[in-house]
Amino acid sequence: MLFAAWALHDAEEALTFPTTADYIADLTGIDAVRMSTKQSVAAIVVVGAGLAAASIRGVRTGGASRFYQASVAGLEAHVFTHLLSAVAARRYTAGVITALPIMWPGAAYARRELAALGRPLTAGDWARGAPTMGAVAVAAHVLVRIDWSSLLRSRIPSRR
Repeated sequence: MLFAAWALHDAEEALTFPTTADYIADLTGIDAVRMSTKQSVAAIVVVGAGLAAASIRGVRTGGASRFYQASVAGLEAHVFTHLLSAVAARRYTAGVITALPIMWPGAAYARRELAALGRPLTAGDWARGAPTMGAVAVAAHVLVRIDWSSLLRSRIPSRR
């Protein structure tokens, strides 16, 4: 349920993040924030791989995985970052439409599942949640901004 809710929510984010990134770049003057739709979709795929890994760990450990617990807490907290960003910008920001009706129930369901397994989220899980998901998101944004084809071409010796 958590991964499905995330996938639906992040489909909205993937398609709309470039517009929000442009708004932030225009507001701050930091052009490096800009992102194409292709980069946005790629970043979502990278985050999805991280969340899939956390979810698999959660299943394999019966919910005991700290990575999974932190991911659940981080995604639930992430809902509110969407709401706060839209309020601060006083406009639509990427992900805000699906944050409450889709992502929050998905994360809350996962949190209740953990509690039913006798593994309720602790204060430590909540404290690790934002840094865990934040690190995954930052890594995704960095990875998709690297020009991998040029980097790889420069490392391959030419045949002369």
